[in-house]
Amino acid sequence: MTLSSPGLDAALDTAAVTAARAGRRKAPRLGRRRLTFDYVTFLVAFLGVPLAIYIVFVISPFIQAVYYSMTNWTGFSPNMQFVGLDNFVKLFQDTTFLQAMGNNIVLAILVPLVTLAIAMVFASMITIGGPSSGQVRGLRGSSFYRVVSFFPYVIPAIVIGILWSQIYSPSGLLNGLLDAVGLNTNDFAWLGDERTAMGASIFVIVWGMVGFYMVLFIAAIKGIPAEVYEAARLDGAGRFRTTISITLPLIRDNVQTAYIYIGIMALDAFVYMAALNSTGGPANSTLVMSQYLFRTAFEKGQFGLSSAMGVVLAVITLLFAAVVFTVNRLTGGKDEGGRS
Repeated sequence: MTLSSPGLDAALDTAAVTAARAGRRKAPRLGRRRLTFDYVTFLVAFLGVPLAIYIVFVISPFIQAVYYSMTNWTGFSPNMQFVGLDNFVKLFQDTTFLQAMGNNIVLAILVPLVTLAIAMVFASMITIGGPSSGQVRGLRGSSFYRVVSFFPYVIPAIVIGILWSQIYSPSGLLNGLLDAVGLNTNDFAWLGDERTAMGASIFVIVWGMVGFYMVLFIAAIKGIPAEVYEAARLDGAGRFRTTISITLPLIRDNVQTAYIYIGIMALDAFVYMAALNSTGGPANSTLVMSQYLFRTAFEKGQFGLSSAMGVVLAVITLLFAAVVFTVNRLTGGKDEGGRS
C-alpha cells in the first residue's frame, strides 16, 4: 500500500518541472572572460609583445630571405631582378652544393648519435654507476669528472677549432704522441687527407659538446626516484640493463630535446668547420652548406643565390626536427595524456 499526500505530490511535480526546464537550458559557455584591465595588460605583456618581437626578428627576416632567394641581388646594390626559382634550380645542379648538403646530413646523423651516447654513458656512471650495494649513487669523485667533462663546452667553438687544427697538423701534438709510442705517422696531415678529414672534424665537435649534454642528462636522471633503481637492483638488473630499460624511457623527452638541439648545431657547424679547414677540406670532404653560403655571398657577391642556400638549410632543419618528433612518437614517446 502506497501512502501519498497532496503536498508531497505537488512538491514532486514542481521538482520535475524544474528539472525539465534545467535540461532545456543551454549550458554556460566555458572560457569566456571579461576584458578587464588586468586581463588586457596580461595579454599585451605576455602574448602581444613576445609575438611582435618574434614576427619582427624571426618571421620577417625569413620572409625577406625567401624573397631575396628569388632575385639576383649582389648584396651591395639596391638593384635586383626577380628570377623566380632559378636560384634553386641552379643549386640542385651544383655538385659542390650537393656535396656540402651530403656532408651536413652525415653530421646530422653521426654527431647527435655519438655525442648523446657518450653523454648518456658518462651521466649514468656519475649518477647511478657506483657500488652495487647500499644507496644508489655514482662513482667516487663524480663531481670532479663532471667538471672536467663540462670544461670543453665553456671554451668558445672558434678556439676549439683553432686548437685542434694545430693538434692535427703534421708537426702537431697528435703525431708527436703517436711517434712517441712507436707509431710512425710520417707527419700525417689528419685534416689534409680525404679519408680522415671528416672523422677528425666529427671528433672535435663531439669533444666540445659532450660535456653539456652529460650535465643535461645528469639533471634529468636526478629527477628519477631512487626507489625505481633500487627495485631494479633487487630484480637483478645490471647497469647496462638499468640504463636501457629504465633511465632512457624515463628521460625520453630530454633525449628528444637534446637530439634536436645538437642536430640543428650539426646542420650548421660553420664555426667548427671554418676553424678546422676554411677551404672545405680535401676535395670538399668537410665543406658544409653554411660554409659554402658564406663563400658564395662574400667572395662571389651572389647574395640571392646564397639566400636560396639559407632557405634550403632552413627547410632541412625543419624536416630534421619533424623526423625526430615523428620517430619519438612512433617508438612510444606519446603518453596516455597525449603529450610527447
